[in-house]
Parts: sequence; structure tokens; C-alpha cells
Amino acid sequence: MMADVPDDAPEHCPGTASEQAGKSSSCEGCPNQKLCASGATKAPDPAIAEIGAKLSNVKHKILVLSGKGGVGKSTFSAHLAHALASDSTKEVALLDVDICGPSIPRIMGLEGEQVHQSGSGWSPVYVDDNLAVMSIGFLLSSPDDAVIWRGPKKNGMIKQFLRDVDWGELDYLIVDTPPGTSDEHLSIVQYLSSTHVDGAVIITTPQEISLQDVRKEIRFCQKVKLPIIGVVENMSGFVCPTCKNTSQIFPPTSGGAEKMCADLDLPLLGKVPLDPRIARSCDEGKSFLNEVPDSPAAKVYLNIVQSIRDYCSNRVTEEQSTT
Repeated sequence: MMADVPDDAPEHCPGTASEQAGKSSSCEGCPNQKLCASGATKAPDPAIAEIGAKLSNVKHKILVLSGKGGVGKSTFSAHLAHALASDSTKEVALLDVDICGPSIPRIMGLEGEQVHQSGSGWSPVYVDDNLAVMSIGFLLSSPDDAVIWRGPKKNGMIKQFLRDVDWGELDYLIVDTPPGTSDEHLSIVQYLSSTHVDGAVIITTPQEISLQDVRKEIRFCQKVKLPIIGVVENMSGFVCPTCKNTSQIFPPTSGGAEKMCADLDLPLLGKVPLDPRIARSCDEGKSFLNEVPDSPAAKVYLNIVQSIRDYCSNRVTEEQSTT
């Protein structure tokens, strides 16, 4: 699925898993040429089985995706984690695999926290007793540090997050991803291939420029056989806190997420209205659901979360019936 490229590979390396590995003209002079040509590099990464064993105690795994940047993936991931963890009987973890733009530490109120090593691996950072978080942001000396890495190093970090973090027994693992359909997305899907993934929640905004990229993300999910739980439309109108009238800040010129979901036969989980207090809560590292529980946006969030809970429960029931 993923053409791994070593750190010391030439510019046009076909990837160690490619049929052209060690045989193409770009392989000439590469120190890995003989190894790649032998076919040994096409064997499955042993980390996949290790990750499967490590995450065997995680009941539900949910990816939050979008082909477009700035549509609110991290905001939604954080609210999903807070909402699921509001049930004190559930253990929840949030993994941030946005290697170059980790915003989860700030949103979760954990900026400046550090990861500690234990005998069983890296210990995640806890927001509450039942809500754990892991991000590369905890490994940087400053929030302003730039992570300037090629694909292989990003893939290695994602592998470490999945294999070496002491997640323990979890009811939900939420994975917040960067925009696009490239290294990080292929890595997370490949490394989770030996374990059960419930599916992906796709985030968009109403305008066509966003929906274009989101359709690409949906095609990505279909190609890698990743189930789609449903679509969330963020910034879906602005509800005036005084008069309660709704204004379309980003007009859905092509019908928005609702029409896209109807065309592609996908569930629309909900439309979250714009609310400046969402951004303020994220900047302050607080849960919007706790800060403004009676707002229209909070009510939509909670309905969406309940749909995701129901989906995960139904997946378990379906699997039990087939076995």
C-alpha cells in the first residue's frame, strides 16, 4: 500500500515495496540497491503485527480526516474526545499524527507538557483520569519549532506513536490527521491494517473549494478500504446569539455536504454552526461543550457524537453476529 523510501534514498526512489525496487535507473549507486533487488524489502513490516498486539486492548479506533486544511479536524477531534470521555466509565485517547502542524496540545490545554518514558513505553499526557493525549508537540522544545522532515521520518514517528506508547486498555482511540492523502494517511492505515478500525469521520465546510478536496479524501478511504462513519459539515451558517437568526457565511454554492453525501450515499452526521466561542475555547485549551453546553453548536456536536457511539456499537454487534 505504501512505497517506503529510506532516508538515504536517491531523489526518484521507486520505494522499497515497488516492483522496480533496486531495478530502476534511479537505483544506480544507492547503498540499498542490492537489498531492494533481492526482494527482501517487500516483506511486511514487522511493526504491523507488533502494533496489532499493542492495540488489541483498544475497542474502537476512529480516524478524523479531510483533504482540506483549516476545516476544523483538530477542533472536532478534541470535542469528540471530550464528549466520549464525559462518560467516566470510558477510557479515551487522542493521537495527533499531524507531524508538521500539531495543534492538539494547545486545544487540549496541554501546551508545555512533556512525554515521559516508562518501562512499558512512552506515557501519554492526561487531560483527565480517563482522557489521554499524544502528539509530537510534546516532544518539541518550543511550540514555535518547525518540524522539517521527509516522509520516512514522519512514518517512523507514527509507527512509534502506535507501537511504543503505553495506551493501556481503551474504549476509544481517536486519531487526528493532517490535510491530504499522502504519507501520514497511508502510514496510519497501513500500520493499523492488522487491527480493527471502526472507520473515518470526514470533516468539511460548505463551500465547493472544500468539498473538492474532501471528495478526494473519500476516494482515498474507498481505495484503502477504510469504512466511512459519516461526514460533518463545520462552519455551517452563523447563528446570531442575540436574535437567533442564521446567516450563511460560507454559502454552499453546490449544495454543501448534504448534497455531496446524497450523491455519494454517505451519512451526513451533522452541520455544526459557526460560533466564535468554539475558537476561543480552543485557544484557551478548554472544552467548548463544557463552557457553553446550551449553545446550538454544542447540541449538534453531542448529536454527532451519539451517532458515532451508535455506529461503533452496531459494528461490534455485526461482528459478533458474523462470528
